Amino acid sequence: MTSLPGGVSVSRLRVYDWPAPDGVGRAGSGTPHVHIASSEAYVVLSGTGAVHTLGPEGVAEHALRPGVVVTIDPGVVHRVVNDGDLEVLVVMANAGLLEAGDAVMTFPPAALTDVATYRDVASLPVGGAHADVTDEQVAAAVRARRDLALVGYNQLREAVERAGARAALQPFHEAAVRLVRPSVPRWQDLWGRTAFAETDATAGVLEGLMRGSAPHLRAGRAERLESVPAPRRYGMCGRLETWDLG
Repeated sequence: MTSLPGGVSVSRLRVYDWPAPDGVGRAGSGTPHVHIASSEAYVVLSGTGAVHTLGPEGVAEHALRPGVVVTIDPGVVHRVVNDGDLEVLVVMANAGLLEAGDAVMTFPPAALTDVATYRDVASLPVGGAHADVTDEQVAAAVRARRDLALVGYNQLREAVERAGARAALQPFHEAAVRLVRPSVPRWQDLWGRTAFAETDATAGVLEGLMRGSAPHLRAGRAERLESVPAPRRYGMCGRLETWDLG
């Protein structure tokens, strides 16, 4: 995968309309999670809802409607709530590192003890034309995973309200770092080939412009991309439509 200008990647997200077991959201809810290395932004395309966050500022809710953008830094636990027909464009830093595993769902502590335990809970059955797993079975597994993450999320929320954000979130952050640490070499490779390469190229352009040289202008081009012609895949917060940037 290559990146869009600025070293970002995007996906179009239709937030799940499955009712949440805690009753939050008139239409449904995504899976609460945190990113460890990358930031992201939600650009609202249609519908209404909110992003619920647990971060240094404590518990917060950010209302969503068309035209609103919400940015989320690493370490901020977030949950997307759907109040009706919510669809957003997700802009991801670091060339989609978030889709390469830079996310930890808020399962209860017992599921966060080590990578193998976490994967057992987080992994989904593999469907497709040559598999015996149906789309309904995958959807049921996604929903069960979401519901378990909501159990841990609500425990975290209660702890933040009771003990403060720093004390309450630190154990979860430490567990999340342990879980993603084995993936970091792969992330470094992806980042080096995409987001860093883009920044490094810009540094070279600026240095050339200081000398009055701009050979890159002779190599510019425009490209047209269409979304991948396939059913939206199941993400953490909803059904995803992506673009083939390769």
